[in-house]
Amino acid sequence: MTKAGLFLTFEGIDGSGKSTQARILADRLRAQGHEVVLTREPGGSPGAEEIRSLVLEGDPERWSAETEILLFTAARRDHLERTIEPALAAGKVVICDRFADSTRMYQGLSRGDLRSLVDQLHSLMIGREPDMTLLIDMDPETGLSRAKGRQGTEERFEDFGPELQTKMRAGFLALADEFSGRFRIVDGNRDMDSVARNVTEVVQAALR
Repeated sequence: MTKAGLFLTFEGIDGSGKSTQARILADRLRAQGHEVVLTREPGGSPGAEEIRSLVLEGDPERWSAETEILLFTAARRDHLERTIEPALAAGKVVICDRFADSTRMYQGLSRGDLRSLVDQLHSLMIGREPDMTLLIDMDPETGLSRAKGRQGTEERFEDFGPELQTKMRAGFLALADEFSGRFRIVDGNRDMDSVARNVTEVVQAALR
């Protein structure tokens, strides 16, 4: 691990198991003696957590895509300043459940072609990418079934239906090709332990 720490992100469609895999990885790295910060987006800092409830709860059409982009970028900026950058500067491993790639997909692709706007704001206000992104690739129907089965309140994007999940999966795979230097694709259509072993192997190679 470098002095500047290691910034890992997990991406994938809803219900892909990425949040579970992020937690498992954090526990395994801590057991090996690494200092780890496990965080999430939107959220990860007090201000960003307040914005999280605004964007993940309520009617699917609550916000326009453009407004969502601004809200997610504001949350990410606060998260970066208060949580991510201080941890990396201290040499810690930061594991984040979603980051800018999710905004490129969910806001940049889901309701129009707004990717260029997402990228402009990212360049202006965020200005950094993860060191490595683990994409947990999952069958869209299976993922949506899992996500809806949680019966939580943060289901605004799941409520857009299976068509969005199919579109998002294709988009994430295209993004992995675009940013092939930092993306690692992990097959999520397996039992949790098999996926976790795969994830650990990939990250251990990066730490070495």
